[in-house]
Amino acid sequence: MSSKRSRIEIYLDVLQAIRKGTHKPTRIMYRTNLSWKPLMEVLEAMIEQELIVTEKQGRHTLYKITSKGRNVLAYFREAMELIEIK
Repeated sequence: MSSKRSRIEIYLDVLQAIRKGTHKPTRIMYRTNLSWKPLMEVLEAMIEQELIVTEKQGRHTLYKITSKGRNVLAYFREAMELIEIK
């Protein structure tokens, strides 16, 4: 059985998906295994914290990671290398 992901794990999953080139919200939703409403709440919170930005492309809204978002990913990647979680 898998346990429920923490908020930070969800944020990191979303940042990772966007960093790897998944920019459309529906694709982010599938990549991160979130439903629509929780995803939109997470994306809005991440925009407010300047971890991601939106970009209009025609009628589509795309999400891009900021340098602050990349720094957060790097920080947690380094932290995970320092500790072993079982």
